[in-house]
Amino acid sequence: MKNWLKSLSFGALTAGVVATLSACSNNSTSGASQSYKKSMSWMTTSEVQTLDPDKMVDTASGEQANNVFEGLNRLNNKNQVVPGVATTTTQSKDGLTWTFKLRKNAKWSNGDPVTAQDFVYSMRRKLDPKTKSQQQNHFDSIVNAPEVMKGTKKPSSLGVEAKDKYTLVVHLTHATPYFKTLTATGWNPEDEKVVKKYGDKYGTASKYMVYNGPFTSSGWTGTNLSWKLKKNNQYWDKNAVKLDTVNYSVQKTPSTDYNLYQANKLDGAYLDTQGSKQLKNQSGYHVFKLDRTEYLTYNVSKNKDLANVNLRRAFSMALNRKSLAQTVGAANTVATTFSGPQETVGNTNFNNYAEKHLNNQYVTYNKAEAKKSFDKALKQLGKSKVSFTLTGDDDDVSKKVTEFVQSALEDTFGKKVDVQVRNMTKTTRVSNMLNGNYDVDYTGLSTDFNDPYAMLSVMMTGQSYNFGKWSNRQYDQYLNDSNKELNNTKRLDYFLKATQVMNDEQPLTPLYHDGQAWMVRNSVHNLGFTSSSFNFRDTYVTR
Repeated sequence: MKNWLKSLSFGALTAGVVATLSACSNNSTSGASQSYKKSMSWMTTSEVQTLDPDKMVDTASGEQANNVFEGLNRLNNKNQVVPGVATTTTQSKDGLTWTFKLRKNAKWSNGDPVTAQDFVYSMRRKLDPKTKSQQQNHFDSIVNAPEVMKGTKKPSSLGVEAKDKYTLVVHLTHATPYFKTLTATGWNPEDEKVVKKYGDKYGTASKYMVYNGPFTSSGWTGTNLSWKLKKNNQYWDKNAVKLDTVNYSVQKTPSTDYNLYQANKLDGAYLDTQGSKQLKNQSGYHVFKLDRTEYLTYNVSKNKDLANVNLRRAFSMALNRKSLAQTVGAANTVATTFSGPQETVGNTNFNNYAEKHLNNQYVTYNKAEAKKSFDKALKQLGKSKVSFTLTGDDDDVSKKVTEFVQSALEDTFGKKVDVQVRNMTKTTRVSNMLNGNYDVDYTGLSTDFNDPYAMLSVMMTGQSYNFGKWSNRQYDQYLNDSNKELNNTKRLDYFLKATQVMNDEQPLTPLYHDGQAWMVRNSVHNLGFTSSSFNFRDTYVTR
């Protein structure tokens, strides 16, 4: 499962990176005589990259953030925005000024109070180009944010201010339809003295952090494959947190994690396609639908061959997405757009709308047209053959995807293409991708709020999740216009036009939208699933 559960994020690609999903809760029977367990054991499929909320790009890190931090607001298990650190959120009539009143009993795990200045500091740090954050683009409507991100204005000029210790005010340049949701998913506070105390070590291990959420991280060294979430006794609503400990481990092979589940060593286990087919009628079987897209990203800035649009189109048309989606997970669905399947504009599901109005020529499986486009690309490049390396993580699902793509391209184009596959640890792959050291990379992205802008905006010129540094002025203009438009019909049109540009140009090739099949013990109740990741704030386990 690829960077499963960002920001982004991937991210939080974490792009973080990153939209939200409906919560999943097992049926429960409560009563005064009910006996509860204080711990549970859970898994993820890939390594955590960082605990620094400003530098998360992967979903494993994003899932940790979902449990150890809390923003001004948060998402409950019904995917609704509810108060977090802020007790009230007030928007001015013109939508340009937001005022947040913070609760006075919110504390960091070191006992420091969580204040308005902690949110001011975190936003300044996030948008400061020196931080090299991957979580900037969603906040460009804040006054002076674009200039701060470009380095032409100081972070202190941002339109965020602490009126007093517990009053935060944010000034926007234009009304932003999804801003309140952003305060629940993409903006966590930071304790300035802790950031400065640890310096470059901040977020690189559990001990180099401080937490304000329902749990704290314990025992993560930066590279190990097991750690714990421990109840945060400084959390303002600690009485609502029933679990004392969540024991985490990284399990990259579905057969292994299911064996651990059967041996009562895991309370939840991710299933591959075979496991899903065999167990879908069993008690404890659940499907979690993610607002996430798995895709291939092309390094169009460094690889001259991949800069050729006809070559990218050929690769896209050579892929049987339906077969691929079913190969790596029975709950997956075909992706013909980069935007996630749950993103809406008003009451309209954007992907459903796009399916009816887009020209999907270049995201439709067609070997004959793929060959024509490929031969055209070779002629334009003056070559008889192209070679490149396809990279991916070293978990079971990622290996299946990269092998599928390699086989499909070599089957379609024969000896005219040479695809070398390299699977590596996620930490190494993400680092290479962020530094532009790749040809074609298999990755995935979940977003922080369910608006098409969340996904589509990451491919705008200069954005941090635009790994291959693709640039298209018309695409940028459509997205900029959508972000300033409050009329839903006009916003739909802008998103549709932007998506058509992306589908025609293929700066990335969408593959499938994730659906994850899991076995979860019937003793686990109120299991939260938001922002494409699990959260355990309200979870309890019966004996």
